[in-house]
Amino acid sequence: MNNNPLSDVTPVFFLQTFILELMHASEQQGQKHCEQLIEHIAKTAGCFFEETYREETHKSERLDNESYIELILGLKNNIGGKFSLASSNQDCITVTNSCCPFGERVTNFPELCRMTSSVFGGIAARNFGYAKVEIKKSIARHDGKCEVCIYTHPNSAAGHPGMEYTDTTPVKEIEDINELHSRIEASMQQLWHTQSKQLSKKRQSPAIIAKSPMMQKILQSIEVIAPTQATVLIQGQTGVGKELIARAIHAMSDRCQKPFIPINCGAIPESLIESALFGHEKGAFTGAIEVHQGYFERAEGGTLFLDEVDSLSPAAQTRLLRVIQEGELERVGGKQTLAVDLRIISATNQYLEELVKQGLFRNDLYYRINVVRLNIPPLAERQEDLPYLVQLIIQRLNKKYNKEVESVSREIMQKIREYPWPGNVRELENILERSLLFTSGKEMTRLDLELPAKTNGVYEWKGVKEHTVAKVEQSFLETSLKQHQGDIKKVAENMGITSRAVYTKLKKYQINLADYRGFN
Repeated sequence: MNNNPLSDVTPVFFLQTFILELMHASEQQGQKHCEQLIEHIAKTAGCFFEETYREETHKSERLDNESYIELILGLKNNIGGKFSLASSNQDCITVTNSCCPFGERVTNFPELCRMTSSVFGGIAARNFGYAKVEIKKSIARHDGKCEVCIYTHPNSAAGHPGMEYTDTTPVKEIEDINELHSRIEASMQQLWHTQSKQLSKKRQSPAIIAKSPMMQKILQSIEVIAPTQATVLIQGQTGVGKELIARAIHAMSDRCQKPFIPINCGAIPESLIESALFGHEKGAFTGAIEVHQGYFERAEGGTLFLDEVDSLSPAAQTRLLRVIQEGELERVGGKQTLAVDLRIISATNQYLEELVKQGLFRNDLYYRINVVRLNIPPLAERQEDLPYLVQLIIQRLNKKYNKEVESVSREIMQKIREYPWPGNVRELENILERSLLFTSGKEMTRLDLELPAKTNGVYEWKGVKEHTVAKVEQSFLETSLKQHQGDIKKVAENMGITSRAVYTKLKKYQINLADYRGFN
């Protein structure tokens, strides 16, 4: 009889637990610390695995494709993975995996995929001189499997996203994104300190968290579009930070020294919206006792941010179209034409194409404000951002309430990662604020948050079924859109639902219909 209490603890389980606990401890220390830890572990592990492989196979020369594949599949499968070769040629090796070496809990730490990327990329770069690793699918992001492409020549890697490696160092993607993030942050901070001196004690300085691939793509888009004069439409659920992205575009533009005027169109009564936006002349209506400059005039030379642009009245839409087309306006009740020079950034949490089809939003205005469109992903799709958002929010709340909370417990972070956050970042801020008020020590151990019920550690069938059905429905919808090239009527017929229901599902899954028009 084995009396060793650790006899059932396998090396693989120990490795999984150790790495995950290390990740949790690291993320409490901040963003850069966590990134450095991942890269350090990956670099060290990659070198160790390669040396071990060489000792066992008695190979001292550079590895060829066959040996490299044998090495990476062997090392992953020996620590609990189920990797297999999908395809291979001289310039690209693709492997797939149906079981993550880090276990099911990897969904709580999708950033660990970078460790796999760095191990694969570091070994490949040492032997082939160059590597780019693209993680097309990931169990950590609920794709059901992993699919990893390792490109071993710059020509074959061109046009593919991923991290680049030369020798043993990941170079391009990480450094470029970090440098871009720093420049955007610096521009926003400088602008905030310049324009908010009197409010600096009351308002928090802006900060963008972008560790998830989707948010990093947003940063890259900001860099491209900010210096232009193009109108921008920002789409996304309530609370994802659309105004923050608009401020970043303004801060990175040539207009950064001029005003940034944010307007919530949905908060202004319909009877006052035209006056608020375009101004009015004295005597234009009852109560107009003096000339009033609207937001457009106040934003002269700068940027006007129109949030909830879908709520504009038909008359306001017509006036807005003229401003965009002609660069001029007339105040309500006025006859004098005023030239205006400003950039317009609009935002909505609605699917504007559907409103256009329903006749609720002008078709010509839609295309004028939609020169460039940015779709901000919901927080539920930004798992990599969560620990850094939590840390940032806690730091701000500490300052606001004179607290000294340094981190959240492992159990609390688990809850945060599992919750779907329908209210996005705004809801996360509210929940953390409420919970921090009742935290007395340096670690938050209680979270005022209700999670779906579990039975024996597993979510109840209803929640699992809803999630599974949603994933299948989204996949079928996207396939149908491709097949019918975005023809809503044909998609509706194919799915056995109404066209209106298709539009509802497009909004639900944040699918951009324009991406499928003319798809082949």
